[in-house]
Amino acid sequence: MQEVIDHLDISHLLTQQQVEELRKVLTVLRFKKNQPIYEEGDVPRFMLCVLKGKVKIFKEGVGGRTQIVRVLKASENFGYRAYFANQNYVTGAASFEASVICRIPMENIERWMSENIQLALYFVKQLSVDLGLSDQRTVSLTQKHIRGRLAESLLFLRDTYGLEEDGATLSIYLSREDLANLSNMTTSNAIRTLSAFAAERLIAIDGRKIKLMDEDMLKRISKNG
Repeated sequence: MQEVIDHLDISHLLTQQQVEELRKVLTVLRFKKNQPIYEEGDVPRFMLCVLKGKVKIFKEGVGGRTQIVRVLKASENFGYRAYFANQNYVTGAASFEASVICRIPMENIERWMSENIQLALYFVKQLSVDLGLSDQRTVSLTQKHIRGRLAESLLFLRDTYGLEEDGATLSIYLSREDLANLSNMTTSNAIRTLSAFAAERLIAIDGRKIKLMDEDMLKRISKNG
């Protein structure tokens, strides 16, 4: 349990008494690949933290289309915004791959925040960063053309999950559908654009593995939209 606590960003901000409370209320859950973590409309009761694996936050759109709005990696927290807003979840969350998630009751988080200004400021900062990223993604996904959106998504995945030991292959293997949902396009458009990028030697494709061969050109395509 101490290893889990040490893994949490907030642990170093808590008082010793709060850490002892955390030890009693924290639970750890395991999720299979693509298993839902919470669903749109659920009542938020917990702050969640990715201990191991990868998670997607998504929104069901018009005509059954799904839009991935955030992707998360180990050590990142999620699931608390709706609680602070006094709302049910407006998004869903699911694992990209087998994942380990810990959860902390929000009633404890809220009380600790009232007692601990550093913890309160931590959440203000996190929500502010998330809002800024959301604003940037909204503009990109609505104003860029398909090539620009896909190039941005590939670079976004690199920045979020990093690269394998070869320094070029993305450390996350997405289905074409997930990549399309991240890029606000149809799966068929994602497949065609990936094939075009591969033909232009911007990327190399091996199943679900994507190797970035020309990051500078991908950056230019993303910037120009």
